Amino acid sequence: MDILSLEKFWQLIHEKVEAWVELSIKNVPNLIVAIIIFVLFLFLSSLIAKWSLKLLKRASNSVQVAGLLAAIIKLIVIAIGFFFALDIMGLSGAVASLLAGAGIIGLAIGFAFQDMTENLIAGVVMGIRKPFRVGDIVETSDTFGTVKQINLRNTLIENFYGQLHIIPNKMLFKHDLKNYSSTGKRRIEVAVGISYADDIDKARDVIEKAINEHEFVINKQETAVYASHFGDSAINLLVWFWIAYPGNGNFMDIRHKAIVTINKALNENDILIPFPIRTLDFNAKGGKTLQDMQKHDE
Repeated sequence: MDILSLEKFWQLIHEKVEAWVELSIKNVPNLIVAIIIFVLFLFLSSLIAKWSLKLLKRASNSVQVAGLLAAIIKLIVIAIGFFFALDIMGLSGAVASLLAGAGIIGLAIGFAFQDMTENLIAGVVMGIRKPFRVGDIVETSDTFGTVKQINLRNTLIENFYGQLHIIPNKMLFKHDLKNYSSTGKRRIEVAVGISYADDIDKARDVIEKAINEHEFVINKQETAVYASHFGDSAINLLVWFWIAYPGNGNFMDIRHKAIVTINKALNENDILIPFPIRTLDFNAKGGKTLQDMQKHDE
């Protein structure tokens, strides 16, 4: 009984091996064609990746983004060649299984690395849209400084105190961003007060003329002085003028020169910049000063 069972077992194995060998021999031409197709797709993927890299560098001006997109394109072409090869060998069922498995794995990876994926996608989008470049002066949230490096996952910004901020790209993508370098100019605003006894129009003319004498002022016809509101001790003015930004001069240095110029111009024209003045009133309805109270006591 045992001998018959062993004979049946070996006979079954022999039949299976013969069937596999026969099937393998029949599939040798398909296997050769599949290998050739896959090798051709490998060669084609390299050519397409190089061509795409050149175009993407011109389009995005970002080496990181161009390299990433070119690598993704290359992988897609290789995957297409691999699935073609499997289909030629008659393994269409394996192709469907691999696609389903890849989808499940991709979904799991997406959930596991959600923040990383968001930063990566934001980096790619910013690389294509180019809201700022290396060297631009930008402001976002609590960070204000110069862009030093742009990566796929984060951006490095050096503030004006010398600290380096590493900001995730998704934060730059989601929140408001000010780019002070995009237009090549910036308006400076300086507030100053003059006394109620002085002529506002005279002060306006004096300040505009003095400010426009500086070389760092551009668009001089747009230099303006406006009365903003009545203060406690002065009429408050706003001085507006444009400078090239970023330019040859430092922003704080230019602002300093503007304040010095305004102060000097007003002093030379006998226009007072008043300090806060308080009047003590000892009557609820007004009318009595400290001097009146002293006379009453005497």
